[in-house]
Amino acid sequence: MFIDPIITQMPEEIDKERFVIATYYAAGRPETNMIKFAAALAVEQTCGTWLKVPGETPEVRERSIGRVLGVYEAPAYQIGIPAEVTERHFIIRIAYPWKNFGQQFSMMLSTVIGNISSSGKVKLIDLEFPKSFLEGFKGPKFGISGIRQILGVYDRPLLNNMIKPCIGLTPEKTAELAYEAAVGGVDVIKDDELVCDPEFCRLNDRVKAVMEALKRADEEKGEKTLYAFNITAPAEQMKENAYRALEAGANALMINYAAVGLDTVRLITEDPDINVPILAHSDYTGAQYESPWSGVSATLIGAKLPRLAGLDMIIGLTPYGKFPMMMDTFVNMGLQMIAPMQHIKPVFPMPGGGTTQGHIEDVVKKFGKDVMIAAGGAIHGHPMGPAAGARAFRQGIDAVLNGRTLQDAAKEYPELRAAIESWGIYEEKQTGLFDLKG
Repeated sequence: MFIDPIITQMPEEIDKERFVIATYYAAGRPETNMIKFAAALAVEQTCGTWLKVPGETPEVRERSIGRVLGVYEAPAYQIGIPAEVTERHFIIRIAYPWKNFGQQFSMMLSTVIGNISSSGKVKLIDLEFPKSFLEGFKGPKFGISGIRQILGVYDRPLLNNMIKPCIGLTPEKTAELAYEAAVGGVDVIKDDELVCDPEFCRLNDRVKAVMEALKRADEEKGEKTLYAFNITAPAEQMKENAYRALEAGANALMINYAAVGLDTVRLITEDPDINVPILAHSDYTGAQYESPWSGVSATLIGAKLPRLAGLDMIIGLTPYGKFPMMMDTFVNMGLQMIAPMQHIKPVFPMPGGGTTQGHIEDVVKKFGKDVMIAAGGAIHGHPMGPAAGARAFRQGIDAVLNGRTLQDAAKEYPELRAAIESWGIYEEKQTGLFDLKG
């Protein structure tokens, strides 16, 4: 076996500003030569083909070919493979010259997880971006600090509510439910991802009805409320939806970003005439991350990439409710949203998908104040009504920030007590810090 030295390089020897570095999980049969496989991935996704062609000159290869920076096996079989082993597992790191695809998502993803997504057990875990690449992205206009400034709320987690039922409501009924949630203390309300502009609830009519209801609620509670209207549609229609919603009075928007594509999202987030926060809904991301063997990681498609695309707050599924999200993945996604990333602003993690008042302590323990707790059924399905459901969240948030337990605060507040009696208080299983056996 001969592998061209330009394809396999030490990470210390490359000019990192030239490359986006991809990290993969891969698996193969015991006899698999993973060094050869990694080299094949690097060539396949850049200038190579399965056989040498005349146009692939040394100059072309130096400029454009991928570089394998490392192949690491775990467990590491280096003196022999036990007879019972039927599969070997690897981490592979490949550097791609970013000038091959430019400062965009479509061609980047076509490169880093394009044809090789059909190569069996290969999963894209992470992407490392050089400063020179990130400079081509504007990132979120608002992020955490901008949304806090709009709302005038700086010292606590924010509260989000999804309108329920998901679809089938008229503009008037949507506005009625939005009023109840807002007056109870919700900071940001959103359309469900399943409603945008159906004939029984037109976007313009919904915006006008909801914003009028929020005006009354804000005057009554003495706080400001944002409502993120879903504008998801084909690219040109989505931009038209955004303009129509803003003209009708919308103060926030929402996009099902994985369904429309990240470059399409940038048509909205980087438009200088669209100056409201934009909420990212994570539906369809599971189709890309749920396989443990292939696709992309949840942290990448669910946090890092939508943040880079300019979305200001991102729904993240949790291990608390109806979806099978692992706790460490959930926490890592939140960290990917708030950790420093050059000039790209931190954005609000929005834990949702079965979140109740009984999860407040755990969410605050993990993310502190810079989190937006997202709840649908725990507000609209509260035994005392939506306004009480929202008040129960605010009561719980204030109590936890003041060092009280939810159990103690529930003795004082009937709304919080009703929620706790209905759905309980979540407690994460405790293990030692270095107890990998759980």
